[in-house]
Amino acid sequence: MFALTPRLTLRPGWPEDAPALARAIGHEAVVRNLSRAPWPYGVADAEAFLALPRGPHEARFQVCERFGDHRLIGGIGLHPDEHGRSEIGYWLTPAAWGHGYATEAGRAVLDMARHALGLKRVVGRHFVDNPASGRVLRKLGMVETGSRSRLPTLARNGEVECIDFAIDWSGDLGEVDPRPLPIAA
Repeated sequence: MFALTPRLTLRPGWPEDAPALARAIGHEAVVRNLSRAPWPYGVADAEAFLALPRGPHEARFQVCERFGDHRLIGGIGLHPDEHGRSEIGYWLTPAAWGHGYATEAGRAVLDMARHALGLKRVVGRHFVDNPASGRVLRKLGMVETGSRSRLPTLARNGEVECIDFAIDWSGDLGEVDPRPLPIAA
């Protein structure tokens, strides 16, 4: 799958992306807020990540600028959490922070989850010391579940407390959005 947003292209990662991926994610300020990325993060880590197989509901994308040099600025996707639920996760390189890219990419992925993949619920969470990620989840329409979880994190070499969120479309009987989705499979 691919998606185009007003400013971004969401596309699968390719083996030749490894150097650009390592440069974009290779900041301690980024990796410390991810559960499965090691620190330091190098090209070999990027190659291993890009080689991972994907399940049928595991939409995983590189986030690239649509204009200019089409620079890789982040990653976003849906992956099964430890309970088998579809969880949204994302990161951006520091130069891309504060421009609304995570929200823009997140909306595209949640549209795919709901309309293309037929998911009825997506969960998300953020480390308690990363409130910016919580603001993104709220902008995406996700709500706090009232529970907290703990996630092991490679970069911090331990567990970190998370605030849990979810969005649920199972009871949505509203009108269908007539706009076509800008995705391709």
